[in-house]
Amino acid sequence: MHAMTIPSNRRRRGAALGAMLLAGTALTGAAGWLTIPAFAEGPQPAAPAVAAPAVPLPGFGDLVARVRPAVVTITATERAQAENVNSPFPEGSQQDQMFRRYFGDQGGREEGGKPQARVQQALGSGFIVDADGHVVTNNHVVEGATQVKVTLDDGRELTAKIVGRDPRTDLALLKVEAGAPLPFLNLGNSDAARVGDWVVAVGNPYGLGGTVTAGILSARGRDIHSGPYDDFLQIDAPINRGNSGGPLFAQDGSVIGVNTAIFSPSGGSIGIGFAIPSNLVTTVVAQLKANGHVERGYLGATTQPVDPTMARALHLPKPEGALVAGVEENSPASRAGLRPGDVVTALGETPVHSPRDLARAVAALREGTSTSLTARRDGRETRLDVRLAALREGGDTARGGTEEARSRGRIGIGLATLQEAERAGLEVPRGTEGAVIASVRPDSPAGEAGLRPGDVITAVGGKAVKDPDGAVSAIREALSANDGAVALQLLRDGQRAFVAVEAPSGSRQG
Repeated sequence: MHAMTIPSNRRRRGAALGAMLLAGTALTGAAGWLTIPAFAEGPQPAAPAVAAPAVPLPGFGDLVARVRPAVVTITATERAQAENVNSPFPEGSQQDQMFRRYFGDQGGREEGGKPQARVQQALGSGFIVDADGHVVTNNHVVEGATQVKVTLDDGRELTAKIVGRDPRTDLALLKVEAGAPLPFLNLGNSDAARVGDWVVAVGNPYGLGGTVTAGILSARGRDIHSGPYDDFLQIDAPINRGNSGGPLFAQDGSVIGVNTAIFSPSGGSIGIGFAIPSNLVTTVVAQLKANGHVERGYLGATTQPVDPTMARALHLPKPEGALVAGVEENSPASRAGLRPGDVVTALGETPVHSPRDLARAVAALREGTSTSLTARRDGRETRLDVRLAALREGGDTARGGTEEARSRGRIGIGLATLQEAERAGLEVPRGTEGAVIASVRPDSPAGEAGLRPGDVITAVGGKAVKDPDGAVSAIREALSANDGAVALQLLRDGQRAFVAVEAPSGSRQG
């Protein structure tokens, strides 16, 4: 692209016009451009200059200069098995070899004809948390790695040892030997961070190490369904692939989170990112450093949320708490007397508003801890003493067979006995009692609630049922007593759960 050239005659005219304008403003009354009263004496005030802002715009340069030396780039190497591509040509032929060269088996073949394993690398971020060289990152950055390298801000590349990993919180702790103390970052108090506060992220997006982005804390306590302990900080500071494991800073330079995930239809940042709160990171890192793994309390109960319909069906004042769907045999929960249908509202002095609250509260305690459970049962509050165990790291839905349904009821289901269902091929755990859902009417309350053939109704509300007749009677009674809402305890695919069903308004009485 060439610069525009102005003809010499136009330049002369422009210059003359410029001189005219300047002269007209400088000379009193000349050419009528500016008229100054005759009585004016002395020099006239010049036009005021545009004032510089009294308060400089905020920046993050000082913060970044302090923290950046402790932020690192992580390269994890793993060996992945090459895919066995089906060639349309005879094996070993020239055409077959050419096909595989261009469309698969890039690494060749091992002895025996198997595709040769290929080496691949993953890039991520991390940060040093003590002078000895411990580095925090995400578990998913180093999971499955055969070798991990850490590149410091000064360019040095060091081999890292994995001290421990915690898949449940997606955190990992590494260790490097640098031969001298390293700069490190302090983990801050994430509970003190407020929605709307400035935050700064530093990391290695797309391999561009040392990248700094800024934004605000958008929300707290986000559940992104990545695990039972989800409690993420949501931020709008741009983070992308490669930022995983990098630090999120408050304005004082303390780390308040570990960047771990983004929500994005395109794969790039759209301003919705998530970080693990530093208070959780502090607890996990301390255990990884001491033991190489994380010890958590274990209760032995499966729980689910309480929605408004379920709250009405269980006589709860409001839809909150952790509804117990199942209790494992010989578990702390069963020994404490916790039952399916109980709604846990507190663990010790910690309020429980949701299943996540209960999961996090139990996980924060160690094996052998004695505490109490507060639960609502049959509309009344009860208190149970419990001693937690240790959490140890670690099943086609059968379709109900017979159409000999005892009742299609007002919620739209047909029921069959367990014996009838077993004859039709349904596998039910030995000792199970209840009624099998043989059919679900389309567009019915049961269908809308997610019930399906093959589900076994084992209880209605807190009342156990043994057969279809008992289930029909209990459902009718519950619908009448609870303004058309009923809570069904189901056995599905070996798992127990409660489902709330709301009958149409015209069939809520009688």
